[in-house]
Amino acid sequence: MPVRFGRSLRAQLRAMGVRRGGVLLVHASLRWVGVGPHEVMAALLDVLGPKGTLVVPAFTPGNSKTSLAYLEATRRMTEQQRVDYDERMLAFEPGKTPSEGMGVLAETVRLHPDAERSAHPQTSFAAVGFRAADLVGGHDEECHLGERSPLAGLYEAKAQVLLLGVGYDVCSAFHLSEYLVDRQLPFREYGCWVLRGGERIWLPYKDVDLDDSDFGFLGEDFEAEDARRAEPVVRRRLLGGAAARLFPLTDAVDFATQWLTGNRPYGMATDQSQEAATSLH
Repeated sequence: MPVRFGRSLRAQLRAMGVRRGGVLLVHASLRWVGVGPHEVMAALLDVLGPKGTLVVPAFTPGNSKTSLAYLEATRRMTEQQRVDYDERMLAFEPGKTPSEGMGVLAETVRLHPDAERSAHPQTSFAAVGFRAADLVGGHDEECHLGERSPLAGLYEAKAQVLLLGVGYDVCSAFHLSEYLVDRQLPFREYGCWVLRGGERIWLPYKDVDLDDSDFGFLGEDFEAEDARRAEPVVRRRLLGGAAARLFPLTDAVDFATQWLTGNRPYGMATDQSQEAATSLH
């Protein structure tokens, strides 16, 4: 079954419009796909071909004391328990630190022997393929997902985005639009543990106050607007048993930039219970 389905998955990806020789950013949950992460990765790389590049998020919120993950984990701790917890937090090492909450496909890509990973200690990307080093290199440590992150390179490369078994609420490409809106952006303090010369040090920095709480609504409006086009760019189908969407990253980011400008009251998060994006930092 896995071999037969693997062939079918390749055919489905080609029929869906994954470009040979292109760049593909994938967010995935494989629960309903019907095949494991190594088979899915192999199918994606085969369809992309030797000149193509597969990219996945490899985020690591667990090394940060400013992340929602940290705040939730330590919410009911005593001061001493929190100190002990902080001392056990691992520092980020690009070649070793596992991604967190990104799914088994993302971690499988990160562990590929030819994978390259960007250097941001909280919002890195991993890539395999022809342009891997080029696309994830030069990720500024003080720019999560903006103009000095791999997302900007993916935009310039006219990458496609594949949402496999997940929705727009986890579409990291929308975060690039938060840096591109024509308004004064709200910033916040971030910080995380990193390894420098074998020493664990605390890295504080400021960056855009990222917020993904409205990305689901943004995605719905993106699809609704796209459906009114003479030639829609969003392609939908089942891959195995999982719902999938494929679309150009540039179209999504351009739409999101306009949508956020008109729909989000900058200077405060859209959801006041949010201190940052739910899946990041």
